[in-house]
Amino acid sequence: MNTNIIGIKEVADYLNMKEQTVYRLVQRGKIPAIKFGGTWKVKRDHLESMFDQLLAEKMKELQTK
Repeated sequence: MNTNIIGIKEVADYLNMKEQTVYRLVQRGKIPAIKFGGTWKVKRDHLESMFDQLLAEKMKELQTK
């Protein structure tokens, strides 16, 4: 099994969020995902890149305050 491709439950565990919150973020396009075989799949690399980008933006925002 390719552990680079994960489902909503794994994303929720990784981000320490409820699955429903992850579904909502996926539906809003905040988390890049595709529906494959009836279930949403996320590439772990994309999730980590997205998190790094959001963290960098937040740090930049805090530095300008």
